Amino acid sequence: MTDATPELSRAISGFEEHLRFEKRLSKHTLEAYQRDLHRLRDFCQHTGVAMTDLRHFHIRQCLAQLHRQNLKPRSLQRWLSAVRTFFQYCLKHKLVTLNPCTGLQAPKADKPLPKALDVDQAFRFVEVKGQDFMAMRDRACLELFYSSGLRLGELVSLNWSDVDLRQAQLRVTGKGSKTRELPVGRQAIDALKAWHQTQIEACGEDTTAIFTSRKGQRLNPRSVQARFEKLSMTQGVDQPIHPHMLRHSFASHLLESSGDLRAVQELLGHANLSTTQVYTHLDFQHLAKVYDNAHPRAKSRTEPDPHQPPLTDDLTPE
Repeated sequence: MTDATPELSRAISGFEEHLRFEKRLSKHTLEAYQRDLHRLRDFCQHTGVAMTDLRHFHIRQCLAQLHRQNLKPRSLQRWLSAVRTFFQYCLKHKLVTLNPCTGLQAPKADKPLPKALDVDQAFRFVEVKGQDFMAMRDRACLELFYSSGLRLGELVSLNWSDVDLRQAQLRVTGKGSKTRELPVGRQAIDALKAWHQTQIEACGEDTTAIFTSRKGQRLNPRSVQARFEKLSMTQGVDQPIHPHMLRHSFASHLLESSGDLRAVQELLGHANLSTTQVYTHLDFQHLAKVYDNAHPRAKSRTEPDPHQPPLTDDLTPE
């Protein structure tokens, strides 16, 4: 079988450069695109179909093949989205004459709701006790996470120049290199001030990164995740906590209190309101629980109502 992929391989390389340098996507997102497009290349190599000969039935065939390999619906959706975006790039650069993904849909996937802590659990988790280096850093990290709804990548990339402790504001660079200004709560400000003094004493005054090791090296995401795993066991919370759960908790608690979806969207840095709308489901669950517990006609009674006469099957007149 002749190699049908040289043109495709060159196009994929060009597309990856476009994503890296023009779109400035994160390393994680780039790796996801690479995995998906390499699956397309493997399919073309196996079937002998050249890039310019690909049609919608080939893409459908590849989808079916990936489904047989036990890819979940969400992974199939991401694959089709990546391939569709790739061919849009190819069309723009006149590498193909049509997009073979046009009109195709991947299997629908259930949308699991993000897990969030309730307010008491969140308070208990972020209130780290102790005055040593690790405790001070952990408390500042968790308070800032929950106070400002940061992504993990945003948190570890923060520098002291990004935060104004006096004005209680934070400048963060999120996805797509978009910058947003965020308020910082009083508890987080107090924790950051205390941590900054501890960090200076341990690492020196010229430390740039907010969250560092004892040697002054910036923490990486895995280090923060490892701290979360340990704190999940020591902070009296009855479930494993990962960093994104504090972001979910931040969003759902704000929405419960304010009902302002647009404001939550801005604070989270979501490009589309539809991404933020998942938290309306969390909010509805909260409201439904309140309703079930409070409304007299919503309760399912397991005991007789003392204000109602007992039911009887005896219909004989007295």
